[in-house]
Amino acid sequence: MAITDKIYVKNHRQLASQLDTSFPKSAFAGATLDMLFTGDSLAKLDSTTRDRVLDFSEDFLDCSCESHPYCGCAERKFIDYLLELRAQGFGPDAIVDVMGDDYMLYAYSGDILSFLDQSVRTLEAAEALADIEDTGRSEAIRTAKRDLTG
Repeated sequence: MAITDKIYVKNHRQLASQLDTSFPKSAFAGATLDMLFTGDSLAKLDSTTRDRVLDFSEDFLDCSCESHPYCGCAERKFIDYLLELRAQGFGPDAIVDVMGDDYMLYAYSGDILSFLDQSVRTLEAAEALADIEDTGRSEAIRTAKRDLTG
């Protein structure tokens, strides 16, 4: 299961009440994207929530793919966001806090920790392959791994 499947809308019940409808808690579920990012729905939200939804939309849903927003670009951008927060020195608990402040999203710290651990393992495998194949990417991969492990 991808980490983006474990990212949830904070204050879900309050949002569902403001919109007078139900939608999944998962932030990247198709129905959630449809519901939260249509003009009619945005108009029903309070200004603080609307600002966070618009920030999320601008940061992650801005692509020119034909199947937008179901193309996977949002998920890839969000994964980059999580990795960048880790590279800045944030731990799993702090990453959850920043997500909440930035976009009104939450996740469980353990899920973030598992994602980061898996990311390091993936980089270790890529580093080993790059060393064997002599692709010239070994140093870049080592730097990325150092950024994640602190």
